[in-house]
Amino acid sequence: MASEDAQDHRIARISSAIRVIPDFPKPGIMFQDITTLLLDPKAFKDTIDLFVERYEGKNISVVAGIEARGFIFGPPIALAIGAKFVPMRKPNKLPGAVISQEYALEYGTDKIEMHVGAVQAGERALVIDDLIATGGTLCAAINLLERVEVDVVECACVIELPELKGRDRLGDKPLFVLVSAA
Repeated sequence: MASEDAQDHRIARISSAIRVIPDFPKPGIMFQDITTLLLDPKAFKDTIDLFVERYEGKNISVVAGIEARGFIFGPPIALAIGAKFVPMRKPNKLPGAVISQEYALEYGTDKIEMHVGAVQAGERALVIDDLIATGGTLCAAINLLERVEVDVVECACVIELPELKGRDRLGDKPLFVLVSAA
């Protein structure tokens, strides 16, 4: 693993590459836009490298990425650590048989789905997304994987919105975050 100084430098590069757009998608929201991070190859590589350094050698066999931005970060991490990538999708996006987990939104409910047979009981999983806000989607992903007896080792996000206390909803599941948004 890199030295603390190198990590601090990488975290600063990642943080500065994320654009904040006020009042999007509605007034009062400070949208954390990762598209600018993706436009910066050094910052994007730093992001992937930091996750890979944390998870290599941890016997993780599944990287479960949450739609849609978890699909950006999950596959390169999975390849680098020798794990399979399992997409966790919104309803009716996966062909074939699926297993679903419903979760609450502030204005209703939603579901997350994965293919039946994508994971096996006893596998060790990392759940990844770009951002944790209230934690609802991450909790749904954890619950879905645990229903089929997968051991969720940790959740990982590029960005955390700490004021929304999503971390608290994860219970005893560890959360690794690169950037805390103010």
